[in-house]
Amino acid sequence: MPKNSIATIKQTWKEISDTPVKRVKLYGGTVIIFAIMATLPIFFNKIEKRHGVVLHDWVLAHIPPHNVSVFIFIIIWGTGLLTLYRALYQPTIYLLYCWALIFVCIARMTSIYLVALDPPVGLIPLSDPLTGIFYGQAVIVKDLFFSGHMSTLMLMPLCLEKRSDKTIGFIGVCIVAVLLLVQHIHYTIDVLAAPVVAFTMYRAARWFMFYGTGQK
Repeated sequence: MPKNSIATIKQTWKEISDTPVKRVKLYGGTVIIFAIMATLPIFFNKIEKRHGVVLHDWVLAHIPPHNVSVFIFIIIWGTGLLTLYRALYQPTIYLLYCWALIFVCIARMTSIYLVALDPPVGLIPLSDPLTGIFYGQAVIVKDLFFSGHMSTLMLMPLCLEKRSDKTIGFIGVCIVAVLLLVQHIHYTIDVLAAPVVAFTMYRAARWFMFYGTGQK
């Protein structure tokens, strides 16, 4: 990476933490998100042991299950790398995504706890060595309502600033929505609800980040 690029990155990150309030939001958000990630394996392991309801899903009933894990990973992690690269030069992207993800995680853990579901018929477990870290390397299939893959992916184009990046991100969201159903990883309602919740939490994060600054 050229020296001028490194200098630019350092300067932009310095500016985003140049006041006590900004530092609290930056460091506090980072600590909270890591704390949540550390508790997820414990939470999901408990959820996996309980019994839930199997929904009759008309859409899934008409889709033969296939393993499309590779395509799901390529899209999610490809979009994630793009978001990370943009965030290096525009730290507000990281800050906004971090707090939006915190709100999404809290909402998702709450909804999963309240809505006990058993996995759809024909489910093919998702083999993801990266997100497996957050699940304690266990196979988790009852983290259903609402989809974590969809909601976290949806946050990326919402937080990105360039129109072309947003377009690529939203196309990825649509493709992953279909692929999750093809693999029967989620019920249709899980997939449809995720973008709605993600957008709501994104707006909440924007309010939290920019309240009193004149930005929207």
